[in-house]
Amino acid sequence: MKIPRKYAVAVCLLAGVAAPAFAGITVNSPANNTGVNSPFTLSANAAKCSSRTVTSMGYALDSSSSPTIVTGNVLEAAVNAPAGPHTLIVMAWGAKGATCVSDVAITVIAAPNIPQDAISVSSLQTLGSWQAADDAGTTGTATGTMTLTPSPSYGGEALEFQTQFTNGGGERYFATFGDDTNAMNFVWDGWVYLTRSASNIANIEMDMNQVMENGQTVIYGVQCDGYSNTWDYTINAGTPQNPVDEWVHSSASCNVGTWSVKKWHHVQIAYSRDDSGNVNYQSVWLDGVQSPLNATVPSAFALGWGPVLLTNFQVDGLGTSGSSTVYLDDLTVYRW
Repeated sequence: MKIPRKYAVAVCLLAGVAAPAFAGITVNSPANNTGVNSPFTLSANAAKCSSRTVTSMGYALDSSSSPTIVTGNVLEAAVNAPAGPHTLIVMAWGAKGATCVSDVAITVIAAPNIPQDAISVSSLQTLGSWQAADDAGTTGTATGTMTLTPSPSYGGEALEFQTQFTNGGGERYFATFGDDTNAMNFVWDGWVYLTRSASNIANIEMDMNQVMENGQTVIYGVQCDGYSNTWDYTINAGTPQNPVDEWVHSSASCNVGTWSVKKWHHVQIAYSRDDSGNVNYQSVWLDGVQSPLNATVPSAFALGWGPVLLTNFQVDGLGTSGSSTVYLDDLTVYRW
């Protein structure tokens, strides 16, 4: 392919040959040294390049020798890129061979594949239907309260969970957010903030329940298990009519004790089911790092519930007694 002369400097740069870089390009997004999802939005403009009027712009990823070029001094594009670190090279050209180059360091974060037509229910943490209950399945007892708060928050208003426990007890917080007996695929997507009280937390559990057309309830249960240092998922080891709810340790590592405090953590969980309520636990993403689960297990329970979609957020204590404070924000469940 013959490269037009005015793009030659940029192509030399992409091939690894040194080329001059000039001020003049404004990259509105993405910001330098940030994480992005793919596709990400590239927005840039450049009125002048080396005092010359800009006539065209372009971009490339890393050492690509085929820049995407557009006419004019405004560049808007949706850019697809594989997960990992990249250098986004933004270019501008003017008269008499003027060439400007701006590099933007980005990291493309792995994320679940969610179809554009998926149904989403967002800001679930702000719903008025949240309730709290002691989980009798844990070894001790627990109580808890919930409060909406603007600080700390990730997106504007977070739900604060204050839990008191004895002997490793767990408090289950739950809310209904509709009903859909037909959806087969789900992504649980939320932001979790830990305080220094995280040293009193053994497990954080993030679940979803769905009643199918046959009236049975599918439990999609996932937790970060500080005892086994693994991501766990639930299984019905019995039958729907005589269920035996059990946790299974995956080979993916997780321990709440290693999560940074006073920082928002992004948790995304993808799973699906078949008509019989067998759940395929696909992957968990923590702060953009994917942990494949790759397990298909029976998880249908004949609980006698009416049609409902419900989400759980459970905090289990660590030790003989104590308390913890955790925040949940921007909770969205996608389904299709």
